[in-house]
Amino acid sequence: MGRYDSKICRLKKTEKIASGIFDFLFEAPDFARQAQPGQFANIRLPGRTLRRPISICGIDREGGTLRFVFQIRGEGTAELAEYKAGDCLELLAPLGKGFPREQNRKTLLIGGGIGVPPLLGAAAELGTAAVAVLGFRNREAVILEEDFKKLGAKTLVATDDGSYGFHGLVTELAAKEEFEAVFACGPAPMLKAVRALAEERHVPCFLSLEERMACGIGACLGCATPLLDEEGNRYYGHVCKDGPVFDACRVILE
Repeated sequence: MGRYDSKICRLKKTEKIASGIFDFLFEAPDFARQAQPGQFANIRLPGRTLRRPISICGIDREGGTLRFVFQIRGEGTAELAEYKAGDCLELLAPLGKGFPREQNRKTLLIGGGIGVPPLLGAAAELGTAAVAVLGFRNREAVILEEDFKKLGAKTLVATDDGSYGFHGLVTELAAKEEFEAVFACGPAPMLKAVRALAEERHVPCFLSLEERMACGIGACLGCATPLLDEEGNRYYGHVCKDGPVFDACRVILE
């Protein structure tokens, strides 16, 4: 099997779990054996030139399935949300670089909004070593809280309006916890605050960047992002190919 493989995969289950947010489970045994938390797939919709990049939320290697939780953000994802169990779609997967293995470290998993799903796979590997701190706009937007708990992670929720859990920024809630490493995914302002918290604690930090990815393999410039090399020189890399997970010290958050 080559690096960039596509297969027709059958939808085993679909569910709407919040307003505009859908949970899809694909039968994809070959991809499930290869996938790592933090990677993504490009899903081809018939009649559309560009595939839709969706982060991998869950990996069941024994069951041969991949789980995706995505939000409707345009015509493509709105069309994707219409598919039902039994339908088949072409997946290009697994793509990108995922989170490192940190089973022996107490790891903070901090996500904002639709940045939460990519962290669930990492929680599955970490088990009780995971501290999941999840941020949302309000109670209605909360997703996957029970999923993180079932995996053994200490799970905390913050909401912007205080309608559920901690009232305030997710990074404020995270600052109350003890941890030895950080995995994060969410909007740039949150990632900046997460990196500052990790620097303050002197712990390694890995950020999953949210960018529009067209081809998914680094052939286009749709997800070009400024990075720093080992000597501290600025250059442009691709979120899809060089990431989406990066060591925080390499990322330029503008």
